[in-house]
Amino acid sequence: MSGSSPAARLQRLFEGQRLTPTQRRIAHSMVRRAADAPFLSSVELAELAGVSQPSVTRFAVALGFDGYPALRRHLREVAPDAAAGGGAVEETLNEYQQAVRAEIENLQHLAELLADQGPVERAGRLLAGSRPLPVLGLRAASSQARGFGYFAAKVHPDVRVLDEGGSMLHDRIDAARRAGATALMCFALPRHPREVVDALAYAQAQGLTVVTVADSAFAPVAKHSDVLIPAAVGTGLAFDTACAPMLLGRVLLEAMCDGLPEAQARLEEFDARAAARGLFVE
Repeated sequence: MSGSSPAARLQRLFEGQRLTPTQRRIAHSMVRRAADAPFLSSVELAELAGVSQPSVTRFAVALGFDGYPALRRHLREVAPDAAAGGGAVEETLNEYQQAVRAEIENLQHLAELLADQGPVERAGRLLAGSRPLPVLGLRAASSQARGFGYFAAKVHPDVRVLDEGGSMLHDRIDAARRAGATALMCFALPRHPREVVDALAYAQAQGLTVVTVADSAFAPVAKHSDVLIPAAVGTGLAFDTACAPMLLGRVLLEAMCDGLPEAQARLEEFDARAAARGLFVE
């Protein structure tokens, strides 16, 4: 697993494992602190994840190791550059530069993930085929949902952005389903609102196929997502940064356009109307 980012190596280690919610929380914490993970004690990892130290031991055993020391030894072996002090360069960077570097690593991880185009292509077909197309994103993810909805509306005939919670959220999901929706697009970023998890469970119960962009494959929304594609957020600043989820949203838009034969004609029509109205300053 050498030759890729620490986050990518950890993600591949956890993929396909049947983990409990507590174990998914530990895995998610390790991915978020991927560069430090090989050097954390079981107590430090437990504190980071907000779980008990025995839970960390059971987590390592669930992954097939004799215990946590064996898991940590494995992580050090597959990251020799980090063990040799490869973090020295990071120490010369200020906190803003480190935040940018972390986002670059998140994008590199996303690039590696997209080597398998299958999930994105499947998601594109699902989104293109849903009329209307509800797009859900609350709180931190609301800007992602609105941005996706803005561009999607240029090529899709009926996009409905659901960026406000409350008692009417399920009503709006019902309305989209009655109008013919077959899929729902969701952006889910930390901290994850319970309302989003409940909304996805409700959407699936109504027969909608859920496509989700989340910060991790172990996010709370995973169990209510039919297609989940992870894109990590940056955590080095006071507020999380979401360059990778935004780019993944644009990738999904591209895949959706491939499933809409009329997409190019709609874009050309919009450009012609915009020019006639003098909408943009050249």
